Amino acid sequence: MDREAYDQKSGATEAAPAQKKIVSITEAARINNVTRQAIYVAIKQKKLRATKDSTRWTIHLDDLEEYRKQKYSRAKSMYQGELLFDNHKGFYSVNQVAKMLGVPAQKIYYATRVGLLKASRRGAAWVIHMQDVKDYQENYLNKRAQEAQQVM
Repeated sequence: MDREAYDQKSGATEAAPAQKKIVSITEAARINNVTRQAIYVAIKQKKLRATKDSTRWTIHLDDLEEYRKQKYSRAKSMYQGELLFDNHKGFYSVNQVAKMLGVPAQKIYYATRVGLLKASRRGAAWVIHMQDVKDYQENYLNKRAQEAQQVM
């Protein structure tokens, strides 16, 4: 779908090139892939700038983009001035490790609890170094897979 057709379908208006495009709460929710309620709450908490035209909230696309940039993301979480999950330095979250290994996150939590996988606590989060992930994979997961093949 080309931009002009999208603008007509979504109701976005463009009176003049200098004026910003405007969307409703429903359209903003669709663009951000969240519920209408989430957008409404963001407006009420003054995290998202919007204006009320008679009975309808309208949001400028530039304001929506700014809200998206400022929105909380665990990937941007800081602990004592450093990134919590700095993938460039080899630090990952439990969910990231679970995704990498193709196992449920609860299995990673269990492995850290019983000492099979080394992890450290930074604030409220568990942080796992890539070398520890490799060690866990070699010493535990690969051995389990080999044992399962030998039994069959």
